Amino acid sequence: MAVAAAVSAAFVPSSASALTLMDILRGRNKEADRAPVVEQQPQQQQQVQRTYSAPKVAPPKYYTYKADSMRFIAISEVRDPVVTGSISAEETVMPEGGETSTEVAALETETMSDAGPAETMVAIDGNDPRRYLTDARVKAVDDVATAIEGYYANGGELIWVSDEAITPRAEAALDVLAGADAWGLDASDYSVNRPDLALADGEAAREAELMRFELALSAKVLTYMQDARRGRVDPNRISEFHDLPRNPVDLEEAINALGKAENVAGLMESYNPQSDRFKELKTALKELRADHEYVEPIVFRSGVFIHPGENDEDVPKLVKAIKRKSSKAFIQDHSDVFDAYDGGTEYTPELVELVRAFQDAQGLYVDGVVGPKTIAAFDVETNDDRAEKVVAAMERLRWLPEDFGPRYVFINQPAYRVYYHDDNGENFDMRVVVGNTRNQTYFFRDEIETVEFNPYWGIPRSIVVNEYLPKLRANPSYFDQIGYEVSYNGRRVSSSSVNWASAPMVDVRQPPGERNALGQLKILFPNDHAIYMHDTPQKSYFERDVRALSHGCVRLAEPNKMAAAVLGVPESDIEANIATGQNMPVDVPEKFPVYVTYFTAWPDATGDIQYYDDVYERDMYLNRALEAESQARKASS
Repeated sequence: MAVAAAVSAAFVPSSASALTLMDILRGRNKEADRAPVVEQQPQQQQQVQRTYSAPKVAPPKYYTYKADSMRFIAISEVRDPVVTGSISAEETVMPEGGETSTEVAALETETMSDAGPAETMVAIDGNDPRRYLTDARVKAVDDVATAIEGYYANGGELIWVSDEAITPRAEAALDVLAGADAWGLDASDYSVNRPDLALADGEAAREAELMRFELALSAKVLTYMQDARRGRVDPNRISEFHDLPRNPVDLEEAINALGKAENVAGLMESYNPQSDRFKELKTALKELRADHEYVEPIVFRSGVFIHPGENDEDVPKLVKAIKRKSSKAFIQDHSDVFDAYDGGTEYTPELVELVRAFQDAQGLYVDGVVGPKTIAAFDVETNDDRAEKVVAAMERLRWLPEDFGPRYVFINQPAYRVYYHDDNGENFDMRVVVGNTRNQTYFFRDEIETVEFNPYWGIPRSIVVNEYLPKLRANPSYFDQIGYEVSYNGRRVSSSSVNWASAPMVDVRQPPGERNALGQLKILFPNDHAIYMHDTPQKSYFERDVRALSHGCVRLAEPNKMAAAVLGVPESDIEANIATGQNMPVDVPEKFPVYVTYFTAWPDATGDIQYYDDVYERDMYLNRALEAESQARKASS
């Protein structure tokens, strides 16, 4: 991950304690910050090596998820609005002993005619069943509870019950809640006990039970609508690798709409995402849950390799495995090969091309050779496994805007691909390299602003401290020797002049050039994590199957193509800017969104769902968060 910021190479290190990156950014070690730049003597350097150990910048971490707390809904009084009129002319009290003057009478008449009806709130009478709302013991998360309190305390009509029983509107809501699983939610989160009126002893008990149900169903329906819109969990409580604002849900508007809606079920379900991609995930979830057929594994010989032109007894298994693993669109595109295959053992040119196409579709190295990695890709997840990934995808999709916009860049880390979309232009995708498991790429959204040609690489503190500092203590001239620039208080200094044992705040950067870590350009969308897309001199990485290899930034297989699309210019303009050799930032004509995401299940261009390995194990952490939220809700029911 690249951070264009000042580097504090260390800092009076203490024993084994590690500084976090934010500690260093905030200047936790003030004495080290004030340490002067001095000439380093060989004898002093040896002493430093004996005295100090290198600090470490701790990577972001995963949390133990803390579920939303619940509280009792507290309605102290139920009031109704009462409309009162102004005093009529006939009711005007005349002054004692005389007539009102013409001017005064005219003024009073004008005042009375201008005064419209007034509305005031008065407590309900003692026979109104809503009086039992104040006694009902129902829990909800704070924002849901607040919306309910405001609605019922200020004249809100009963939504779910009549004087005698629950209403058809309540039955419709209960049906939606019971079907929440189909939308990737958990129906058990929204279960409501129906009122047991048969056991109610007397009219008062009957009314009290109905009011309990009224509040309980309102709480569950609002919780459903909020979950449907923004997701069940707060991603920022899962880990520091998530940085996403929660989609807003106006619960006051929602409960007022419920009180007026003729189609309650339609209103509730409309809070779920309505995009095509969400509908495709929902359809896949339904199909996966409906199909429980046992899939017999296809087993290849241990250590098998099948090369073009060879005869091998496992070739029939190869064709069967590709057909089972591939999408409907893939099978359709290669139907001639599947139809023509006669079950033979020869690895023919036609089958080689089929394997190459499969390797490309799976993000594998494309060579037509069937070896351990290609065979591993044949592993078929169970439908339950895939359904779990689809549910995770539906949850994550709720964290993003429903409409991505007419033009956007979408990076899916588990797929190791970036997608450029333009409603009015071209659409393409390419391979990317993302952060390794220690330096994971974040999950966030931002706006693309600038393309910088022939960029400098501002070396992040984490890399200087964790990777370079031991070399610098052994050889203070190391940055000078490899051509990196060091600055202190805005002034260029020699690397050898820095006391790396107790270094001051310094900037370190790599100048533009063929060996620059960012290659020939970078595409900026400024964010708190200093993540951007960029070129790279390490082109061989794009041939690897697993491409979680960077320090967190996103490396592009075809950077010139992406830069041309972002700027809206031909690739020849990109090449010309690079050819100058000069550092040159160019702003995009209009900012547009970039989504840096993590989906282990995602629909392709044909609508078929593709499944990817959970490279950062974020599905596991998400499932733990979902379970924690469900357990907290059940405990409060």
